[in-house]
Amino acid sequence: MGKVAVIMGSDSDLGVVEKGLKVLKDFGVEYEARVISAHRTPRQAEEFAKNAKKNGFDVIIAAAGKAAHLGGVLAAMTTLPVIGIPIKTSLMGGMDSLLSIVQMPKGIPVATVAVDGAENAALLAIQMMALKDKDLENKLEDYKLKMEEEVVEKDRKLQERI
Repeated sequence: MGKVAVIMGSDSDLGVVEKGLKVLKDFGVEYEARVISAHRTPRQAEEFAKNAKKNGFDVIIAAAGKAAHLGGVLAAMTTLPVIGIPIKTSLMGGMDSLLSIVQMPKGIPVATVAVDGAENAALLAIQMMALKDKDLENKLEDYKLKMEEEVVEKDRKLQERI
């Protein structure tokens, strides 16, 4: 099993990112979390991305707010899949971050989840890795079945109440 790189543009993103780290832990996926800024530490961002595959990473998750260029910078420097998490901001509620991530030029794709969608970023990374890992695939199937059972139970309780 490989591992996931979770890169934050700022340590202030940790409150959101921790939710995704928990998902990775729950699935038994190894990860490394770092703070690397596309704008303040561009050389470190380039070095990390260029060496990510060699360092055993399968997927990179990039969380950033405002002018959220981190995912694009990393994607420009690697052939690994990159998933962007737009972080909610006080200025535009995360719309600025979302648009910064989804408006990538042709040839530099960055998959993007919802604003503050760290859990889905982790799940998407796990789904990518599960293409080559039967154990992860089985865990994902169990996870989806459990979600279904929870909704069915909530519906049952609702029907009893009304």
